[in-house]
Amino acid sequence: MANVSIKFNGKEFLLSCDDGQEEHLEELLIQINQKFNNLKNELGNLGENKLLLITAVKVMDEYHETKKKVEQKKEELKNLSSKFKELKSLIYDYRDKKEEEIKDLNNDHFKLKNEIEMNQKNYEKLIDEAADEISSFVEKANLENLS
Repeated sequence: MANVSIKFNGKEFLLSCDDGQEEHLEELLIQINQKFNNLKNELGNLGENKLLLITAVKVMDEYHETKKKVEQKKEELKNLSSKFKELKSLIYDYRDKKEEEIKDLNNDHFKLKNEIEMNQKNYEKLIDEAADEISSFVEKANLENLS
């Protein structure tokens, strides 16, 4: 344990703290001393005990207000985190849906391509058959004209 000598309200005090915490304790005592002296200047000398009580109440009030703000920020962060998770889920759902749509479009494209190729072959076959029938008809007509 370390010892820190401090001056508060014109009096010397020796306080103990964990090793390495001396500077932090001194900073806290400077702030408390400042609050105490400010109240003493504002309210006059009401007596050391009453000023110490009012100082403690003010410090606790600041502490509770800060604690409330921290809790509020934690809640806001929790809500933001929840919204972020929801947004992330929506993004992944959207991506999956679009990938499925792309897959369906590729399948439809493949089917349409095959259908076009099949229709083209059937069309060519019909053209060839029609050309053969016309040729056959012309040959018959020529043979009949010759006889």
